[in-house]
Amino acid sequence: MRGTQVAALRDGVPAGLPDALDVVAGFDEALVRGFARVGEQDAAALAALAGALAGTPLGDPVAEAAGKVTAGSVTADHLAVLAGARSALLGAAHDALLGQLDAALGRDRSPWPVTDPAGTPAGPEPAAGPAAGARAWLHEVAVTGWRGVDHDVLTAAGTPIETALAVPGLRRLAVLLDGLAAELRASVPVGTMPQVPARRWADLWARGMLLTQAAPPAAPGTVAVSGRLLPLGVDLHEHDTAVQAQVHAVLEPADGGPPRLVRTTVGAAKVDTIVGPAVWGLLRACPVLLTALAQRRAVTVTDVPLHGGDLLWDDGRARLGEPADPFATARVLLGPATAAPTAPLDRHPVAIAEPVLVEGRVVRDDDGTLTVDLDGHPVAVDTARLPAGGPLTPDLVATATAVLGLLRWDDGWSVQPLAVLAAVKKQPVEAHNGDWADGVTDARVAKAEARAGDAVAVLRERAGRLLRR
Repeated sequence: MRGTQVAALRDGVPAGLPDALDVVAGFDEALVRGFARVGEQDAAALAALAGALAGTPLGDPVAEAAGKVTAGSVTADHLAVLAGARSALLGAAHDALLGQLDAALGRDRSPWPVTDPAGTPAGPEPAAGPAAGARAWLHEVAVTGWRGVDHDVLTAAGTPIETALAVPGLRRLAVLLDGLAAELRASVPVGTMPQVPARRWADLWARGMLLTQAAPPAAPGTVAVSGRLLPLGVDLHEHDTAVQAQVHAVLEPADGGPPRLVRTTVGAAKVDTIVGPAVWGLLRACPVLLTALAQRRAVTVTDVPLHGGDLLWDDGRARLGEPADPFATARVLLGPATAAPTAPLDRHPVAIAEPVLVEGRVVRDDDGTLTVDLDGHPVAVDTARLPAGGPLTPDLVATATAVLGLLRWDDGWSVQPLAVLAAVKKQPVEAHNGDWADGVTDARVAKAEARAGDAVAVLRERAGRLLRR
């Protein structure tokens, strides 16, 4: 990534983006106070949301929902429409930012398949009982507002989460509600918090509300692909109740087609006592993928389903290949690789995570922040997302001479490191987030893990005892 490309990203934001985000922020602040009594400020925020969607297919239903909620008639259907309006605005912001990024990088992107809705089969309906229970709880939260959430409201989330977990098609919703409830529980009493994470919680609330609705039309384009998968890096997401490893890679199709940027995700449920390198133990059902990350090897995949840019991982259809240097892959293939479109429900600025290779020395500013200075155009290096389950640390990143990472947007562009080339005591070092996927390689960390014991094995043994009783 050259300095001129960075300048193109830094020179300005897409037209209309600040206005759209202001409208979303107004709605989010109304959600902080709740819709039980809509004051003048919140009524103006709802009117602004309706105004922003005027002239679109959502215009009339959003105007009606905003009017009803302002008048005190707050139904789950009205809230679902408002959640959809908020998501549509953020989807438009996502598209504008991704277009700016693609133009700066010169990256080609496949379009999302467009079909005739009349001829497209609908997706499965959510199970009525569990979906209705989740919708009712989200309705209660919106009426109460984040400031009014207490232990009684959070206790009511238990049954909807449990029943949704029992339905395979609703597990995504169940995990989302479980995570939101856990964050709220850790923040109670929310009313005393100096600042509420309004946008984050509103993001989760809106996504949850949309997931309780009828599924969208089944998207076309899921195909079985074969070829050579060259991992670039892994983004490890941890929560108290779940862990997810999202691998970004380049796929070289076996039919000789152009290389494609893809990602594949594996995850597992967890408890809050399993942290750091131990989380990799929860993903042992995917030994080929974990070994490929730890040993930096290519993988040959055969007839693996690909939906958009997401490979639906099946370890049984994967075979370890030869060593493959992620930095070499990035230098040779990131340029010509075709990027994938984003699924409609996933269009959100914070969901932008585009693989890039930034070759330049990382600089630590006087305030401790890290940037990569390219031709006088500094780009922030985001170390807050570094996982505890890998060898990358802020101090190591600060010595980097090249960063392989994800370009993200959060009120500004930044690079999240997935791997770095660095110098430690004048010796070259290469470190990747996935280096410990098959076991800790740092002797000091390995010794500490050994003293702590294998938390995953202990919990599995205890669970086995309970099941044997």
